[in-house]
Amino acid sequence: MQFRQSTLTILTVACLTCAMLISEMCQAQDAKVATAMQLLESMANKLGPPKIEGTDSVAGKQVPAIYFGSTKINNNFDLVDDVVKQAQGTATIFVKNGDEYVRVATNVKKDDGSRAVGTVLDPKGKAIQSISKGEPFYGEADILGKPYITGYKPIRDSSQNVIGIYYVGYLK
Repeated sequence: MQFRQSTLTILTVACLTCAMLISEMCQAQDAKVATAMQLLESMANKLGPPKIEGTDSVAGKQVPAIYFGSTKINNNFDLVDDVVKQAQGTATIFVKNGDEYVRVATNVKKDDGSRAVGTVLDPKGKAIQSISKGEPFYGEADILGKPYITGYKPIRDSSQNVIGIYYVGYLK
């Protein structure tokens, strides 16, 4: 009887320890996402205010051209690559094109290893539900078939219209 009770106590302690470690890991991932998002926004804002000006071809699609100041972001990977150099993970700038959001600058990779420019944010995913309300989304999301811990935040122009999305994430 005493052996059973000792075993049960050890198993209970082990389970609680595992739960605490998992919780700490999730909090660490959440902190990384928040830090990376702040970095992406800060670096973008240093370029200037966001705006849409004309259209541009991204992976064969005509989409609005998104700028920060005088820097066109479509097909320009400097911003997202600089964020990843400092914070690791992945980063993307999406532009709003009708009802969908298209990746115009990203270091998210497709299965063939190429950048996922021209691909769209999952219209049935969790992130789009928040973004469509003008709110950020932080949490787990599936990106091109892989699980990530993510942050998505609306990009607003000077009139407060949502014109795109900031994204950062870490493979789970």
